Amino acid sequence: MSDVRVIIQRDSEREERVVTTGTTAAELFAGERSVIAARVAGELKDLSYQVQDGETVEGVEISSEDGLNILRHSTAHVMAQAVQELFPEAKLGIGPPVRDGFYYDFDVEKPFTPEDLKAIEKKMQEIQKRGQRFSRRVVTGEAAREELADEPYKLELIGLKGSASHDDGADVEVGAGELTIYDNIDAKTGELCWKDLCRGPHLPTTRNIPAFKLMRNAAAYWRGSEKNPMLQRIYGTAWPSKEELKAHLEFLAEAEKRDHRKLGSELDLFSIPEQIGSGLAVFHPKGGVIRRVMEDYSRRRHEEEGYEFVYTPHATKGKLFETSGHLDWYADGMYPPMQLDEGVDYYLKPMNCPMHNLIFDARGRSYRELPLRLFEFGTVYRYEKSGVVHGLTRARGFTQDDAHIYCTREQMSEELDKTLTFVLNLLRDYGLTDFYLELSTKDPEKFVGSDEAWEEATETLRQVAEKQGLPLVPDPGGAAFYGPKISVQTKDAIGRTWQMSTIQLDFNLPERFDLEYTAADGTKTRPVMIHRALFGSIERFFAVLLEHYAGAFPAWLAPVQAIGIPIGDAHVDHLEKFADAARKQGLRVEVDSSSDRMQKKIRNAQKQKVPFMVIAGDEDMANGAVSFRYRDGSQENGIPVDEAIAKIAKVVEERAQV
Repeated sequence: MSDVRVIIQRDSEREERVVTTGTTAAELFAGERSVIAARVAGELKDLSYQVQDGETVEGVEISSEDGLNILRHSTAHVMAQAVQELFPEAKLGIGPPVRDGFYYDFDVEKPFTPEDLKAIEKKMQEIQKRGQRFSRRVVTGEAAREELADEPYKLELIGLKGSASHDDGADVEVGAGELTIYDNIDAKTGELCWKDLCRGPHLPTTRNIPAFKLMRNAAAYWRGSEKNPMLQRIYGTAWPSKEELKAHLEFLAEAEKRDHRKLGSELDLFSIPEQIGSGLAVFHPKGGVIRRVMEDYSRRRHEEEGYEFVYTPHATKGKLFETSGHLDWYADGMYPPMQLDEGVDYYLKPMNCPMHNLIFDARGRSYRELPLRLFEFGTVYRYEKSGVVHGLTRARGFTQDDAHIYCTREQMSEELDKTLTFVLNLLRDYGLTDFYLELSTKDPEKFVGSDEAWEEATETLRQVAEKQGLPLVPDPGGAAFYGPKISVQTKDAIGRTWQMSTIQLDFNLPERFDLEYTAADGTKTRPVMIHRALFGSIERFFAVLLEHYAGAFPAWLAPVQAIGIPIGDAHVDHLEKFADAARKQGLRVEVDSSSDRMQKKIRNAQKQKVPFMVIAGDEDMANGAVSFRYRDGSQENGIPVDEAIAKIAKVVEERAQV
């Protein structure tokens, strides 16, 4: 046997090793149980891969991002095998890894029940214990069609070879390389137990799956299109250890408690009536208070920063979006047109920027007016697919706190720096503090303008982002069609990441709208345009804060800042006078004068997560005082009325949490 020289890469260390021909990646990493695959020349390979002379081989740890994806996709195969053992008529769809788990789609006669999921999970445990080997096999298209003749969805995927999309998960089945099938082989007998079309790689055996759980099932259109058949999707999760699975399930339980849809109903903040339509919310009085306070504070801060307020209509002629390019690049995300005025197409607006451009262009502009900062709470409409609509976080109608800044090329860097600083400070005012930045760059298939303009815009944003001293993460190809952007990403109270504000630098729309200002030398000059959404949308930001605070808003945002709870009927009048005095100072105070017992009133206030419970009895009345009870059950007694009102007002003014 001839020798083969390979380089084993471990982080920054490189080890050269001479091995015999036929040596597998598994043998290179023998004894390293956490290594479940290999990366060779940038490509992921099974551990059964035979290394070649001169190759650099890196072990893939199960806890790495690639390792988790391999673990979860392998578990999806085990789930599909279990389903077909229990439901032989089930036809296979696609089973990709997703964030924190996996799913697999099946064509079955009846939706799966909770009892079915328990049976499937039990069967998966049996398969896992058998230690079946995942064995890769290269096949021709013709051979694959013959082997999978009874799997109509797999036959469709074979036809997509070379053009499969990541968006619908098809690329996990048929990648850009060879067409392959993975066999599940019985470890003892070598018998074929099951097989699936897949590009891989996979774990060595099913025993390498440490911990998993099936979560739920749902209906899903084949490959995400409403034109295709409806399939049944089973979601699951898999982790490198039982401890990590347990921690994840506890995290999900906490996230479920904080779900803004659940809290929105419990706290009577908003609803999404079926009679209005999916993704279209109405805010109830208490939710309206929170939203108004959020908006009012934002308006005041914008005025202090030199923004000017504008208002634009909800619909426009389609010609406007032809000029902006939205009908070329964004039509799938827009509601269908309405034909008015003898056949003229009108659209609900998905963006505010084209209308702001018309405001800029309504009269001649001078360099002395720049930077011109236009700001609007503008409601927009986007036709999101039903499968992705989710409460207030992914809606079809929402209000953006949208700003467009027009400046000179010379002002551009300073204005971007000021804008990003303003954005971060305002988010901190609402109680978010843990940030990183993401730089989204040009999608080579979807952009307008010159490469030179994009390069200049991208480099300018990069320099501005780096000045903040926050982590900067690349997002290749993630920019809108008209320019690169910085996204502010924040972590909430339980560590989830949310995209918040976006700042986009745009040389292209001013060109498309022929925007000009008169420069100091009298020449007509093109402005630079900065797109900036601070909250992203009021609705989504409302949902993020609701989940971040688990409904227990700081007093300045709480719909009811304090509630008076009398020990008996004789104490109601004392608390009403307290409430009247507090309201005169702009505080939101109510008194519970219902016939409920005091302890029930306290429980009701706790459920409504009111920051201050103001309790009064005989002693409080005699001393012109009240007592505070806080959300955590602690109490502060005998506070003089004026001092108590001042304390609530101070907490509100300082935007503090109690």
